[in-house]
Amino acid sequence: MMNAAQDTVDFSLYVRPANDGAATMDLAIAGVDCAACLDDIEGSMKACAGVTSARLNLTTHRLRLIWDPQIADAAGLVAALARAGYRAYPFEQSRVEAEEQARTQWLLKCLAVAGFAAMNIMLLSVSVWSGNATDISPETRDFFHWLSALIALPAAAYAGQPFFRSALAGVRTKKLNMDFPISLGILLALSMSVVETALHGTEAYFDSAVMLLLFLLAGRTLDQAMRRRTRAAAGNLAALKGETAHRLSDDGALVAVPVGALHAGDRILVRPGDRVPADGLIISGASELDASLITGETMRAPVSAGSSIYAGAMNFDGALTVEVTAAGEGTLLDDVARLVEKAGEARSRYMRLADRAARVYAPVVHVTAAATLVFWLLAGAGAHHAIIIAISVLIITCPCALALAVPAVQVVASGHLFRAGIYLNAADALERLAEIDTIIFDKTGTLTLPDPNVSNAASLAPDLLAQAARLAQSSRHPLAAAVARSAPQAVPLDGAEEIAGSGVRAMVDGVEMRLGSRAFCEAADETKPSSPDVSLIYLRHGERQARIEIRQSLRPDARATIEALRAKGYDIRILSGDRNEAVAPLAAQLGIASARGGADPAQKIAAIEELRAQGRKVLMVGDGLNDAPALAAAHASLSPITAADLAQAQADAVFLGDGLAPVAQALDIASQSRTLMRQNLGIAVIYNLFAVPLAIAGYVTPLIAAAAMSGSSIIVTVNALRMRGARKEKAVEPVRRTPPVALATRRQS
Repeated sequence: MMNAAQDTVDFSLYVRPANDGAATMDLAIAGVDCAACLDDIEGSMKACAGVTSARLNLTTHRLRLIWDPQIADAAGLVAALARAGYRAYPFEQSRVEAEEQARTQWLLKCLAVAGFAAMNIMLLSVSVWSGNATDISPETRDFFHWLSALIALPAAAYAGQPFFRSALAGVRTKKLNMDFPISLGILLALSMSVVETALHGTEAYFDSAVMLLLFLLAGRTLDQAMRRRTRAAAGNLAALKGETAHRLSDDGALVAVPVGALHAGDRILVRPGDRVPADGLIISGASELDASLITGETMRAPVSAGSSIYAGAMNFDGALTVEVTAAGEGTLLDDVARLVEKAGEARSRYMRLADRAARVYAPVVHVTAAATLVFWLLAGAGAHHAIIIAISVLIITCPCALALAVPAVQVVASGHLFRAGIYLNAADALERLAEIDTIIFDKTGTLTLPDPNVSNAASLAPDLLAQAARLAQSSRHPLAAAVARSAPQAVPLDGAEEIAGSGVRAMVDGVEMRLGSRAFCEAADETKPSSPDVSLIYLRHGERQARIEIRQSLRPDARATIEALRAKGYDIRILSGDRNEAVAPLAAQLGIASARGGADPAQKIAAIEELRAQGRKVLMVGDGLNDAPALAAAHASLSPITAADLAQAQADAVFLGDGLAPVAQALDIASQSRTLMRQNLGIAVIYNLFAVPLAIAGYVTPLIAAAAMSGSSIIVTVNALRMRGARKEKAVEPVRRTPPVALATRRQS
């Protein structure tokens, strides 16, 4: 069925030219669950003649192939993927999202079935255990066992499909994965339970098999949800360019065209309120652009003829005629997307070591069980006895503790992070956060609050500031918005009128009140701002005047958090897209010696790569679109909840509130999590060192093996729960802030 479905697609239509005459194509790969799949797919493709590059992004499931078209073709490469056991189709964001939504719903259904079955079977098992210790009749025990089978067998057949399908795919391609011993253990436990029940045996293992499914499905569903959220948010990047553009024809006519139809050399009109659809050079017109999502610059940038502008910037005041210099995939916005994609591919290889260990683990378990069976048969034991011992070995070595060792800690740690207002995006984030030794902070919206505020409110007359806030409610200018935030409950003044580029005015008590530029308010003040990062706005009401200073304020606990992190030995740095004049005073205020401004996305990645070459493990903390590539390239990353959607998508965790304390909390919890993960892995190893020899020697029945298997899982889970309560005395409670309504609505959508 898979090959037939693929034969209906002409993959040659999706081939694009690459450098040096090569061909390239993007494919979406279904059924990719772990880094072992990544190795298999890339290895299968690189083994094909003519393929020069095969890179799979484990988060987006996008496989990018580059090959020599004289040697290979698209259909042949897709067929090679099918032979390796993977279904491929042309990469389309909407189709990928639809398939991921369907898979998430499927996993949730499997989890629900396993949970329902486990609860009911456990009730029957407790009755049997109690009866075996007292006076249960064989008929009653058999009846309870058959009831358990009636629940367990169909439930396992449905809920076990994620593991059974993965194991079967591995068998077909002769590559065993972690799902194979799990599937084999479940099937053998169920089969042996049916046989024992039919033979009126006292022991059955339906409860152990279904509980194992429940635990493993919970971990897989959580991982799927994290990956899906990352992919969905990252897919919103293209929306920053809009869908249509207004192109000027040779005769001056204005034609609405899709953004994808723009080419270098086209002339377009960018109206006030529109986002710039492509990179270009202004031919005529003047305006102010908000390019903060692209460059990180906090203030609106005045532009005029001769200025370069970038796709994604918001035009405010005037109409601009622009000559396109880069469109389609050549814009700065698309460069950001490619940097994110490339950095994400590099980071996806972090978990390969665990998957390689699983590959060794599976065949060793099977060989051990087979050798045990042969040994007991040669020793003269009956076939039934030898088979039971071999099954006991398989059950007791089922990698439950190994599979739960890390996820159990992740779940508990995620709960602590959640209560601290920190939400994880990546399943392996805790491990990487625990390795951090260098922290790079963005400035705007990260060390500072995202919105500027009135910084000299204490020196202003309260009644004047209150009137200014009422007048500011009628303006869209960002400086006026900062004044309005000083009194959010203020009622706008009646009859207020905004003068574009100047300010806003209204009649108050028969006298005109003005709020805006110094010239508009006819203010006599010529004093320069107290700091380069301070912006000025003036108020005039008759003879009364006021100079209002607007600046972005430090987060309330920024100094305390930076000092705490420095005391723990972290190297603290600032790397911002904002002006050096604005970065330097803030760095001095926080006591951070290494601070740099004016850094674009590529320069931020270069700085991170330079530190990585020195052996550093870098944590990037940022909030803007210009920070997204650096967030993806860093060893680990954090973003505030007010960050751009793409920045949040690339961050390993997002934190709430006005405070910076969650950064320190995340590192602290991650450090303890790494310790507990190592302990759990050690427990799993010690368990096998003691349990396996006993099972091989025949001292363990399948029931004891199932109990030991479940017991090892319980031990690693209880060890993970030791983290509870440990954070209360160390954690600093973050300052909370309810997100604005618009932000909350966007998150829900």
